[in-house]
Amino acid sequence: MCLILFANDVHPEYPLIFAGNRDEFYDRPTAPAAFWDDAPHVLAGRDRKAGGTWLGITRRGHWATVTNVRDERPHREDAPSRGRLVADYLRDEPAPDAYLEDVEAEADQYNGFNLLVGTAESTFYYSNRDGTPRPVQSGIHGMSNAQLDDPWPKVERGTSRLDTLCNEDEPSVEAFFDVLDDRRPAPDENLPQTGVGRETERMLSPPFIDGDEAYGTRASTVFLVHRSGHVTFAERSFDGGISTETRDFTFDVTSRVAS
Repeated sequence: MCLILFANDVHPEYPLIFAGNRDEFYDRPTAPAAFWDDAPHVLAGRDRKAGGTWLGITRRGHWATVTNVRDERPHREDAPSRGRLVADYLRDEPAPDAYLEDVEAEADQYNGFNLLVGTAESTFYYSNRDGTPRPVQSGIHGMSNAQLDDPWPKVERGTSRLDTLCNEDEPSVEAFFDVLDDRRPAPDENLPQTGVGRETERMLSPPFIDGDEAYGTRASTVFLVHRSGHVTFAERSFDGGISTETRDFTFDVTSRVAS
């Protein structure tokens, strides 16, 4: 994922509301969201190259997502896939805080990442570029390729619109997709400086990246967890900026896990 927006215990009926865009090279093989054959409790897309995933949720309400960190440190070609961090959490469904403590112990093996793991009741965050694991407080949060709540233009734009939608009694999945489909680049004076050059920073600055023939937004995902345990999950796939498919899922959390 390259843009994550979520409301943590903000809406009176939905303790967790999530909206995110996955930006990736178009030629990286990917399976769309589905319940996995080898882990039927996991609902997620799948990276067919490395076997992990960028985002998913389980039938017991465990969820996780990851973004890369874009900075000027050298990229290690031999590092393990960061998508494995999400996949392992979803398969095993451990306590979120304990899982991140284990991740921290091996975090230097990976290129830069931000990892969110949690349940409907609690969310925890860890980045190997930003200290130690910590709980995420109630509120509206956003993250791109810097740390949680760093004020990149796409994050500020998205969290502002998410905050407005959370004031509605029954927020619409389509309205969250509209937030994610914002393709307006940020003004040059507001662009982050991550070492990729001004033109690339500009191309990467909108919530939805049209990109070029090689890279852009591949999928938008929205999910809402109701206080009753009912989950609504939708993934919209894109090819070259054009929507190709929307996959919808609903299920009830089978048991609630203590925070």
